[in-house]
Amino acid sequence: MSDGSDEELAPYMARMGPVLEATLGRLAATSFRADPLSGARYSRLTSIIGSAYKRHGQILGRAILERLKDSSRHAVWTEDKFALSPASREALERRLPPAAYRTLALAYGEGERTIPVDLIVHEPSARRIRAYNVTRGNGVYDAGKKRAVVGEALRTQMHLADYARSNGLSVDTAEAYVISYYGLRAAPEPYSLIADELDDHFGFAVCGAVESVNDALRRGLHRLIDDA
Repeated sequence: MSDGSDEELAPYMARMGPVLEATLGRLAATSFRADPLSGARYSRLTSIIGSAYKRHGQILGRAILERLKDSSRHAVWTEDKFALSPASREALERRLPPAAYRTLALAYGEGERTIPVDLIVHEPSARRIRAYNVTRGNGVYDAGKKRAVVGEALRTQMHLADYARSNGLSVDTAEAYVISYYGLRAAPEPYSLIADELDDHFGFAVCGAVESVNDALRRGLHRLIDDA
């Protein structure tokens, strides 16, 4: 499986270019309060780097989405308001083993609340739909944050098959995942994926393209730091 030549990735990087430019622009404009210990320059550096970490997860999600647009087998989009029903909350409160939630299929549409889903990926030929939220996976969540991430993945799982049907899609398989890109998994198996697993998971070269985006973002971040 090819990671993609520079020539092949050129349209992909052209799509990601404005995203990176906008992110770097916001980082350059980051406001900060000078700390009396570190002083103005190092306070600014800390603010820029901290803001970059916070934005990086969104960049990773967009980079994966844009790469999958290059696959003829995948249709991919984001869902800003995926509806979670009271029934899925009640099922979550039963505290079943995580794998058991793969077998629960609840109706979609009655929203107790909504959440954003970073990626929805439909494979018509496989009659499969998958939902993903993307995290950096380079730090350990506290217990409360981890419960929230896992809970949202499990509730998405329960509604995903009917979400597909409500959008006119015929699927036999519906699966929700959390991508913890750098390897510190926010969710247990079978709900977690890391960078090294993505190419095999999608059957399409993803990580090489994402790393090209990371390289470009890293270069831009270093320029900001050098100029600070």
